[in-house]
Amino acid sequence: MYEIGHFIGGKHVAGTSGRSAEIFNPATGEVQGTVALANESELRAAVENAKAAQPAWAATNPQRRARVMMKFVELLNRDMDKLAEALSKEHGKTFPDAKGDVQRGLEVAEFCMAAPQMMKGEFSEGAGPGIDIYSIRQPLGVVAGITPFNFPAMIPMWKFCPAIAAGNAFILKPSERDPSVPMMLAELMLEAGAPAGILNVVNGDKGAVDAILDDPDIQAIGFVGSTAIAQYIYGRGCSNGKRVQCFGGAKNHMIIMPDADMDKAVDALIGAGYGAAGERCMAVSVAVPVGEETAERLIEKLVPKVEALKIGPWTGGDDVDFGPLVTREAQKRVLGLVDRGVEEGAKLVVDGRKFKMQGYEDGFFVGACLFDHVTKDMDIYKTEIFGPVLSVARAADYEAAIDLPMSHEYGNGVAIFTRDGDAARDFASRINIGMVGINVPIPVPLAYYTFGGWKASGFGDLNQHGSDAFRFYTRTKTVTSRWPSGIKDGAEFSIPTMK
Repeated sequence: MYEIGHFIGGKHVAGTSGRSAEIFNPATGEVQGTVALANESELRAAVENAKAAQPAWAATNPQRRARVMMKFVELLNRDMDKLAEALSKEHGKTFPDAKGDVQRGLEVAEFCMAAPQMMKGEFSEGAGPGIDIYSIRQPLGVVAGITPFNFPAMIPMWKFCPAIAAGNAFILKPSERDPSVPMMLAELMLEAGAPAGILNVVNGDKGAVDAILDDPDIQAIGFVGSTAIAQYIYGRGCSNGKRVQCFGGAKNHMIIMPDADMDKAVDALIGAGYGAAGERCMAVSVAVPVGEETAERLIEKLVPKVEALKIGPWTGGDDVDFGPLVTREAQKRVLGLVDRGVEEGAKLVVDGRKFKMQGYEDGFFVGACLFDHVTKDMDIYKTEIFGPVLSVARAADYEAAIDLPMSHEYGNGVAIFTRDGDAARDFASRINIGMVGINVPIPVPLAYYTFGGWKASGFGDLNQHGSDAFRFYTRTKTVTSRWPSGIKDGAEFSIPTMK
């Protein structure tokens, strides 16, 4: 058993609220530790430390801040296995998948080495008689991130790396379900040269979230999680005058055209649908074959591969395809949705509800499930299941196929598999989804492009990582200057123009 507190002012501090939550081993169902749940005063202590550290950090030139990111990347590579092991123990995902979690966060830290370039403003000499105009980007001050359990390394780094590189101080409120890795990341940032107080980690539940939303010194908040909570955070944060970006749920479709390479399409569905036990906001959860012949070929090839998936704990080796869900509640929810799909009339062609892992009977495992003949009025189609469940929704033609993702409330990611360039181009142009894959099942952009969904998948004007991240964590100041040689005598009462 271990205990996790908070990381405030460059130090590990014990919780003082008297409240804590249990940390489970998802493979065994056993409690392996506890994490403190912060109250408002503990959050306030983190904010005060951040406020004290931020002005000097903002005054540090961007190149030196970039060097801290460079060192941070070096330390992430050094401790990659250590971070992945801690992540797997608390989340349950396989060791290779955990390393991928760390790697995708590391890539954003690499991009943040470009802080000197991203912080550049604009300059216009002689914009008027003796007048120069220039713009500068300045950090907001103290900002915060509220991040989910499914990527406890990647998403915190998506938030705090650009914020800190831009000159802000950061308050991170990670998921209380797998808190170890965020604490380790804070230690590494300190080792990399970030001053104490620039990255603080406050563990907690809704109480800590509300304290962040209401704190007058926190200028901006980034969130990733469910749509219902995203709407709550966006509304309350904006009403308190904060800059807020929130990313919510998803129901990602993959369209399989009749001319698609079926073997490649099936392999893509297996990895994108069942990887990380489906606990990804970019997981493909709906396969849309176009035409009955395409659907029959898809099911014929898909069923044996789903049945052959190997499920086990992260210690099971590299041949384990996916592990348990994160909590007992998540397991019950997914199994309940599968039951609901059967009740609604979908055909459950692969049933993983009774899967039990020998020696891990109390773990939070759910076997791979595959539905066919799913329709858009069913709960399993409308709801983000967040488990190892793939639904096949057959479409008569291309127009019927693209109508499914276009009419769904979520708009996070979508993919099409085809050999037809015209179809792919039309699809990419017309689809009302934020991230599009063409023969790519999980279209997560690289770190120098931005990540974000449309419709009920995203709230706010700017996306995560890439150039949008630096825009979100900075504000633009525009300076108009004129020196005495260009100033005419006498007062001017009309609005300045370039006439």
